[in-house]
Amino acid sequence: MTSTRKAPSDGGGIVYSTGIGERCPNCLRPVRECVCKKGTPGKTTSDGVVRVSRETAGRKGKGVTVITGLGLPPDQLAALATELKKKCGSGGAVDNGRIEIQGDHRDKLVQELTQRGFKAKRAGG
Repeated sequence: MTSTRKAPSDGGGIVYSTGIGERCPNCLRPVRECVCKKGTPGKTTSDGVVRVSRETAGRKGKGVTVITGLGLPPDQLAALATELKKKCGSGGAVDNGRIEIQGDHRDKLVQELTQRGFKAKRAGG
């Protein structure tokens, strides 16, 4: 028995793809289609204060220092994260416009960010 199925008229392209590239952390659109203020991907709508806090949620009790409100483009954010990690002597990551550094380095990071010209303050307990 032979099949009489025909190929789709559009050529049978990809039905679903997850490869849209990097997304803007604010509007969650692809970076090339970002609609944030001034066209800067990752630009936050905060009050201009960089907040340095400590989180343990979802990390099995291990604490990380989280820096939010920087409002820098992703490439500058990654470069700043690398320098801050070296300053603290520990690892970390950049995630959704936030810098996460392993361990409790809040005081050291507030001082360093203030020296770099950011208006930084310690947030949380």
